[in-house]
Amino acid sequence: MNALGSLQAALEGVVKGQPQVVADLLTALLARGHVLLEGVPGVAKTLTARVLAQALRLDFKRVQFTPDLMPSDVVGTSVLKPGDGTFVLAKGPVFTEVLVADEINRTPPKTQAALLEAMEERQVSIDGTTHPLAKWFFVVATQNPLELEGTYPLPEAQLDRFLMRVRVGYPEAGAERDMLRAFHERKGEPPAVTPVLDRAALEALQLQAASVRCDDSILDYVVALVRATREHPKLSLGASPRSAQSLLAAAKARAALRGKDFLTPDEVKEVALSVLDHRLKLRADAEVEGLTAADVVRQVLERVPVPR
Repeated sequence: MNALGSLQAALEGVVKGQPQVVADLLTALLARGHVLLEGVPGVAKTLTARVLAQALRLDFKRVQFTPDLMPSDVVGTSVLKPGDGTFVLAKGPVFTEVLVADEINRTPPKTQAALLEAMEERQVSIDGTTHPLAKWFFVVATQNPLELEGTYPLPEAQLDRFLMRVRVGYPEAGAERDMLRAFHERKGEPPAVTPVLDRAALEALQLQAASVRCDDSILDYVVALVRATREHPKLSLGASPRSAQSLLAAAKARAALRGKDFLTPDEVKEVALSVLDHRLKLRADAEVEGLTAADVVRQVLERVPVPR
């Protein structure tokens, strides 16, 4: 089994019954993007991020987003040093390698926006000074569905910084039984995973994903999909050029995860839903009809011709 296969198997051995979630998480990591996991409480969203950090020997921090959380609680602040009157940086939890922003939609947009610069530039600005973040900085944010009480919708600019939004549902009965047996056998101890890769191996895999070969016909296909969303009558906001770049990067990473060194339309179609649906905005009449952004993405995938 190759390095990627070993990593995927290690995660699936702990996060049982969620193979698609694991695949999407690894796809985003290989593409150097960030992930938004959406699901009800208790479906292992935070656990998935924690065991990923363990498997890669990366530093891990978690921030519980609450209505009273301040931006400085995330990025840090300058504090006065007693005695000499100078200021020193008190680093926030964003100074790590894998950051879990837990229940990110339970804090107001001002604090959500504190992650914008960090996610886009892998740096933060505090009191006019720019501070670089870790080379492997990877955000795994979790959120509960918006119909739950006490949540705030993420601003469109914030959503656009996530390479993928991944829906985490309930596992099937057999997987849930395996999960319960593992819990019983651990005697209450939290699950853990044996480290599989180090930072050097991760960097090589990310380079491998970026180097996946792509024919011009695939580039045309990605452009056609993105432009079709802008022309869709049920959308008030279609996918941006950044979305096209994200779709291509995720598809190349998925090909690498599958052990391929070339890209086909199958990988583009496989990741399109997770890459595009959170970047689209429905018209009011479409929402009344019960249409979702995911429905629109599926329609676009059906209508745009697939290159041979």
